[in-house]
Amino acid sequence: MKRAIFATVVLGAVLEHQLQAKLAPKAFEPLPLGTIWPAGWLYDQLQVQTDGVAGHMHEFYPLVANTDWTGGDSYYSYLEEAGSYWFNAMVPNGILMNHTVIKKKSREFLDYVLDNQDFTGWLGPEVGTEKPRYLWGRYPFFFGAIQMVEYHTELTDRVVTALHKFVRLANTMLRNGEGVDKWAETRWEDFVVTLQWLHDKHPRGQEDLLVDTMRRLKWSGTPWEKVFSRDLFPKGPVEQIPNPFGKDLYWHGVNMAEGLKALPATYRFTLNTSDLEAATLSWDLLFKYHGRPSGAFGADELLSGLEANRGSELCLVVEAMFSGSYLYQVIGDLKFADRVERMTYNALPATITSNMWGRQYLQQQNQVAAKNMTPNPFPEDGPESNIFGLEPNYPCCTVNFPQGWPKFITNAFLATPDKKSLVHLYLGPFSARLMLADDNAVSVSVETLYPFGDILNYQIRAEKDFTFYVRIPSWVSGGSLSVNGDAKQRFSPNENGLQKVDLKKGATTLVLEVPAEITVGMYPRLSSSPNVVVDCQMAEYRPHGSVALHRGPLNYAFDIARTEKVLKVNPDEPYAVDLEYDPAGVWEYAIDPSQLSFHYNPPEGNVLPSPVFDSGKTPMSITATACHIEWPLGGDMFTSNPPKNPECIGENTVITLEPLGATKLRISEFPVFNASKNGVEGATNSRAQVPLKL
Repeated sequence: MKRAIFATVVLGAVLEHQLQAKLAPKAFEPLPLGTIWPAGWLYDQLQVQTDGVAGHMHEFYPLVANTDWTGGDSYYSYLEEAGSYWFNAMVPNGILMNHTVIKKKSREFLDYVLDNQDFTGWLGPEVGTEKPRYLWGRYPFFFGAIQMVEYHTELTDRVVTALHKFVRLANTMLRNGEGVDKWAETRWEDFVVTLQWLHDKHPRGQEDLLVDTMRRLKWSGTPWEKVFSRDLFPKGPVEQIPNPFGKDLYWHGVNMAEGLKALPATYRFTLNTSDLEAATLSWDLLFKYHGRPSGAFGADELLSGLEANRGSELCLVVEAMFSGSYLYQVIGDLKFADRVERMTYNALPATITSNMWGRQYLQQQNQVAAKNMTPNPFPEDGPESNIFGLEPNYPCCTVNFPQGWPKFITNAFLATPDKKSLVHLYLGPFSARLMLADDNAVSVSVETLYPFGDILNYQIRAEKDFTFYVRIPSWVSGGSLSVNGDAKQRFSPNENGLQKVDLKKGATTLVLEVPAEITVGMYPRLSSSPNVVVDCQMAEYRPHGSVALHRGPLNYAFDIARTEKVLKVNPDEPYAVDLEYDPAGVWEYAIDPSQLSFHYNPPEGNVLPSPVFDSGKTPMSITATACHIEWPLGGDMFTSNPPKNPECIGENTVITLEPLGATKLRISEFPVFNASKNGVEGATNSRAQVPLKL
């Protein structure tokens, strides 16, 4: 009897141990780098990035530039923040653009880091020094190394061996209470994602060690389930709220953007559905209390509430995009994908010059100037945080922002866990080539102007029958699908927001129409206009009775005329300039949200201008009946809050709103007025409304 009891206990312990070493499957599987490629205007946008500072900083920018590979004190040779960020972005950027120099430089970076791995397993500049060893600076490098392996499979053994060696050291360090500084404490989830890639793809019998390291990272780091809890989450600007954790970095915008990955990553090794529920709550709380119509959230260093003159950091945007992609892959909720697309098509281009040689540290929804503001509205950041330049305020965004477009592209298609079906997640112009299960070779080409058009044309070829899914965004109103020229079908998406299409082997043509209506984020007033939708998912509450306008994924803004002044020219690169913008026209407008019209001018030859995110370049606009009001500044060239119930000081007029990403000075959260009570209504805009083309 005792032997039987002992055997039962041992068996139970073994089974529990085996269970702990397993990971929960994702709802969808990402595809390796080299599977998905940009096309059309999206390819051009990545070309603009490559021709800008992102593709040239290795030539002149001291934090990453180096031509001497003997090491020395070069940041580029080391895994400090700058080099690690640069590598993480440039690996996919170089490969997607087939850029010889960038591919060569990123490979040299990888080789240097691996060649200089310490005998203990450590990777980074602390080898052979007395510098303390902290884990975080390696995490972006790991993401870049993973993508190198995905594309250059011949590197697999070398990279995976180095990573496993580092994991053994990291596990020992965590057991000894070492390696965790304030940044490693808040960004532990990025290492966990790397460990899960090893566990899923290249475990080498080390599943127990990998899962144990995941657990130790979680318990050594920020308790994100508490930070994002209903009781403790800050519901306004945090400079006005006592911090219950005593650690401001828990409320740091970029940390929180990365921290959105923590709870779905935790679920994979705990298998607790409560972690998924907490992950969903985290997303909802963040955007309810700090969200922006651009799709980003407000944090001018720390969380800043809903006010339109507070800032959103560029690093925050690209990290939230990446986290949202991971959340969808693990959980499969449509809201994650919808918001990532909003961020990408609004917040990302809005904070970078159209030629992508200059960027802001902070963008504002209502941004009437980009210059030194003293005093300024950013409690934790400097007065030049919203000028456009090489490295205003802090340099991190210069080396980190280039991951945005490449990783959006590489996450645009997914596979189902059984590898039998393909999912088109982010809408836009792409091509994809891959092998599904059962040796089913599939290729997909998507020709579209989306989000600057409502029609997507697919050419699909497959060796065998398979199921294809397309995400139908929540803002689509009506819409249809046609297969091989057959009659149009209405969409019937599943709970993940995916439209299922069963395809036969051979060639298939799909045509999707994804029209949308203007949505108005207004509260509590309702619109009587039949072509305006109110209180849908996109119509988020804005303070002071103000409104924000959307159509499809695009947020619309009044593009303020501006003057430009060059503040500084980099002595080593004349394209790298710091720019100051001042308003050169009236911007103090209220609008009547019941009098809005959407306009579309098809681009010549169905080819968008380059760069498309520039004043007057996009084919879409919204006209609004407006009036001039008194709207004082809140300080030195930043707006005060939108005035409630403003008095008009002029007759009704019509103003034109452009996609926010094409504006650099803007109003995108408007006071409202009733045009019928302000005398003569504005004239009809002369731009004809026409059906949307490809």
